[in-house]
Amino acid sequence: SYRTSTLGRCGFLGGYRWGHCAVAEGACRLAPAGLGMMLWQGAVAFELWTPCKNKENLMSIRLVTVRDVVLGEGMPKVCVPVTARTHPELVAQAALASAAGPDLVEWRVDFFDEVTDPAAVLSALDALRRGLGEIPLVFTFRSAREGGRRELPEAEYVALIERASASGFVDVVDVELFTSEAAVRSVVASAHAHAVAAIVSSHDFAATPPAAELVARLRRAQELGADLPKLAVTPTSPRDVLALLEATWTMASTYAEVPIITMSMGGDGVITRLAGEVFGSALTFAAVGATSAPGQVDLETVARVLALIHANR
Repeated sequence: SYRTSTLGRCGFLGGYRWGHCAVAEGACRLAPAGLGMMLWQGAVAFELWTPCKNKENLMSIRLVTVRDVVLGEGMPKVCVPVTARTHPELVAQAALASAAGPDLVEWRVDFFDEVTDPAAVLSALDALRRGLGEIPLVFTFRSAREGGRRELPEAEYVALIERASASGFVDVVDVELFTSEAAVRSVVASAHAHAVAAIVSSHDFAATPPAAELVARLRRAQELGADLPKLAVTPTSPRDVLALLEATWTMASTYAEVPIITMSMGGDGVITRLAGEVFGSALTFAAVGATSAPGQVDLETVARVLALIHANR
């Protein structure tokens, strides 16, 4: 759906100019019309693309590449969570997930009993990285207020994520939108400084706000520097599912500069986990064993349905 002209490669060098592109503290800007740019360091590439005609008339977006996985084009990619409480359980879950062949694996570190021990977390990340090989790893601490297992003081929460970004073991980190603005900006900046992509997320396990509010949250996440704005809500009726799909399409077709991730949870919301390619969501979550949220479907089924939709578009 998109094409690009890649001028070359560069690192995160504040204020460095090369050719027609400017790089300032890891932020890419489009060159003049018809030109694109790739910013590459380590395993993460941020690509700026110019649009070509396509039937959906989606916005021109900056694709996000983590290792060999490109988010924002083609079929939605599939991420499998691991939710173990102990190091040995984590290694076992990661082996099962890796064998199933997802596009990405997410470690929900809020389930981990030793989450407040930095050495234990880094040791677990090391083991995960070795066990997953080249499968990209997403690092997520989900707070209790957004459906996770526990809370951390903000300073500890930020430090936890920023240590993960600096570890060299993770490819994507998640920070919650309703953390303070300073905290979100700090986490995003730290991630980019270490060539790690940033999800800025919002989760509502009680209800589905109006579509306009959902779009506003996605746009705010984008404004704060998210490479992947994420939104998950809970429907109380099929109308709520339609609100999520409407918001997804509105964001993707009108405002998105980066790939977005959206889903409606629970049984009524399963369709949103499967129809992302139609409405504009770039990533979905599936289960291999344990689930991390209501409505997650097994990986084999998700992959089959995504392929069916893709083949008929």
